[in-house]
Amino acid sequence: MTEHAHTNRLIHETSPYLLQHAHNPVDWYPWGAEAFERARAEDKPVLLSVGYSACHWCHVMERESFEDPDSAALMNEHFINIKVDREERPDVDAIYMQAVQAMTQHGGWPMTVFLTPQGEPFYGGTYFPPEPRYGMPSFQQILSAMSETWRNRREDVVTSARELTDHLAAAEKLKAGTTGLSESLLDQAASAITQRFDRRYGGWGRAPKFPAPQTIDFLLRQYQRKGDDTARYQAEFTLLRMAHGGMYDQLGGGFHRYSVDEKWLVPHFEKMLYDNGQLARAYLHAFQLTGDVEYRRIVEETLDYVKREMTAPEGGYYAAQDADSEGVEGKFFVWSAAEIRQALGEDASLFAQAYDVTANGNWEHTNILHLPRPLEEVARVTGQPVERVRDRCARAKQKLFAIREQRVHPQRDDKVLVNWNGLMLGAMAEAGRVLNRADYLESARRNAEFVLTTMRHNGRLRHTYKDGQARVEGFLSDYALYAEGLLGLYRATFELRWLTAARELADHMLEHFWDAEHGGFFQTSDEHEALIARPKDLFDEAVPSGNAVAAHVLLQLAELLGEPEYDRRGRATIELVVDALQEYPSAFATMLNALDFALAAPREVAIIGDVAASDTQQLLDALDERFMPNVVVAAAHPDDSEAAATVPLLQDRPQRDAHATAYVCKSFVCNLPTTDVEEMIRQLETGDEG
Repeated sequence: MTEHAHTNRLIHETSPYLLQHAHNPVDWYPWGAEAFERARAEDKPVLLSVGYSACHWCHVMERESFEDPDSAALMNEHFINIKVDREERPDVDAIYMQAVQAMTQHGGWPMTVFLTPQGEPFYGGTYFPPEPRYGMPSFQQILSAMSETWRNRREDVVTSARELTDHLAAAEKLKAGTTGLSESLLDQAASAITQRFDRRYGGWGRAPKFPAPQTIDFLLRQYQRKGDDTARYQAEFTLLRMAHGGMYDQLGGGFHRYSVDEKWLVPHFEKMLYDNGQLARAYLHAFQLTGDVEYRRIVEETLDYVKREMTAPEGGYYAAQDADSEGVEGKFFVWSAAEIRQALGEDASLFAQAYDVTANGNWEHTNILHLPRPLEEVARVTGQPVERVRDRCARAKQKLFAIREQRVHPQRDDKVLVNWNGLMLGAMAEAGRVLNRADYLESARRNAEFVLTTMRHNGRLRHTYKDGQARVEGFLSDYALYAEGLLGLYRATFELRWLTAARELADHMLEHFWDAEHGGFFQTSDEHEALIARPKDLFDEAVPSGNAVAAHVLLQLAELLGEPEYDRRGRATIELVVDALQEYPSAFATMLNALDFALAAPREVAIIGDVAASDTQQLLDALDERFMPNVVVAAAHPDDSEAAATVPLLQDRPQRDAHATAYVCKSFVCNLPTTDVEEMIRQLETGDEG
C-alpha cells in the first residue's frame, strides 16, 4: 500500500466498488455500527454515498470530488462518510433511494444522502458536479450548506428527518386491494402497456429506453392466453430492434444496460448479469413461440458470452462489466472506419454497409456496430446472394472479435450475487433443455452446487461472495430468484435435489420474511440488521420484484407438490398490489406474469419413464419446443420410489404397455394416460380426455 498516498477502511472490503474507493483521501467507512457510533460520539451528520462498480457517473463523481483533496477535507471535517455498494446492500439502497425520491422527485446513482447520527435522512440527491452548472450547486457548496444547516438549524433538521422516516415506515404497510384476482386485470394491463408502444422503434416510453424483459414476457403470455396479435407484434418488434441495435454487442454477444436514445443505438455500455439472464429467457420464449432462429442466435450468443467472460472457476456468475475502459466510456466496443478497413480488407465495404460504419461515425466520431436494415436488403442492394452476405459478415465479425480481444478490456465486477445468479441459473437451465445444449445444463448445475454449498450456511443464504468470503445475510430476492432458478433446473434435469432445495428456500422465505399482519414479504428477514424501515420489494426495477417472484415460486410449488398453503400465500402476495397493478402495470410486469399463472388453472404433466430413453425424450421434446408458461412438469423412472414420495404428482402413475407415459392433469385430476405425443399435446391444448 506504500505506493498510495491514502488508504481508508474500505481496503478491508471485498466489494470491487468499495475497493475502488479505498485510496480516496476521504475517510470512508463501510456501512456498519462503527460509523454511526462515531457520528453520535462526535455529533456529526453522516454523508452516505451509494453507487455500484459499473456506474459511469459514479466513476465521474469519484474523479471529480472523492479524489479531490479539498472536497475530501470538507467531508472529513464535517461528516462521517459511509460508502455503500448498492448491489451488496440493496436494503440500504432501497430505503434511502425512496427518501431521495420523496425529497427531490427523482433518483439515481451515485446517490448522496445526508443522515442524522441515528440514520434518519434529511437531505439528498444524486450526482453533484465539482462546479456549479446546469442550475445545480457544486458538491462543495452542498457540503458547506449541509454542515451549516446541521450546526445552526438542528431542530428543523431532526424534525424533518423524523417525519420523513415515519413516512418511509408507513409506506410499507400496504393492505390487500379490494378487487379480486381476475383476468380483467391482465386485459387492462395489456391495454395500458400497448398504448405506450413506440411504433417506430419499439419499446415503451421515450429515451432513455430500458429493455423491459418482464413486460415482453407478459405480452407473449397475453398472446398465448388470448391470441392478442398486437401484444405479440409489440414484443417481437422490440426484441428484434434491440437485438439489431447498438444495445446488443454485435461481436461478443450479450446486452448493454440500456439505450440512451430512442433508437436502441447508443447504449450505456456496462453489461449486467441480471439483464442478460432475463433477456436470454425472453428471446428463448420468443423462439419457442415462433421457431424463428434469429431469436435462438441471440440466446446462444448471450449465454456463450456469460460462459466465456462472466463465469467464475467455482461456478458462480460474475455481476457486471464496466462501461469504461482506459477511462473512456464505450472505448472497448466502438470502431473507426479505418480500423474496419485495415481489419477486413475486401470484406470491409460490405460489412460497413451492413453494420452502419461510416467515416464520420454514428456516435461521437466513431461507430457503434448495429444492423439498421435486414441483411436481405443489403444483399439486394449489393447484388449478392443473401447467404453469401451472411457468411462474409459472420467471417468479418470473427476477425473483429479476435482483434477486439487484444484491447484493454472493461473492468469486471467479479462478485457473485445470489439473486442475479438465480436469474442466470434459470436462463441456463431453460435454454439447456429447450436448445439441447448440454454445456448450458452443466453450467447451471455447477452454479447451483456452488451457491448451495458455498453461499448457504445452516440453511441461510448469503447475498454476496468474493475472494473466498460469503457475506451479508440473504434478502428476499436471493431466496425467491434462486428458488425459481432451481425450479428451472429441476424442470431441465428432473433431479430431485434441485426441487428439494427450492422448497427449502421457499419455506425459509415463509418463516422469516412473511408479513403476518399485512401479507406479502419484507425485503429483509426477521434475523436481519434492523434499519430505519423494513421495506417490501413489490415492483420491478432492473431486477424483478422479490414479492412477485416469491408468489410465482409458491404457485409453482403448489402445483408440483399439492400444498394448498403455498397457493394461498402466493395469491395473497398478488392481492397486496392489485390496486397498483391497475394504475402502474409496467412497474408490475413480473407480478402480472404470476397473476397469469394463478388464473390459468395451470396444467400439470407427469411423465413416467426413463428420462434418458428415446420414448421419454420424445414426450419431453414436444413440451420443450412449445411456449407453455403455465404448465408444470415432473418426470421420473417408474421404479423411482423417492421421486413418487417427494412429488405427489408422480404417485400412483403406472406406465402403459411399458412405454413412457404422460399424465395431463389439472389440480391433480388427470386425463387418461397416453404414450402418444400428439395426444398429450391435444389434451394440454383442449383439456379433453382422450
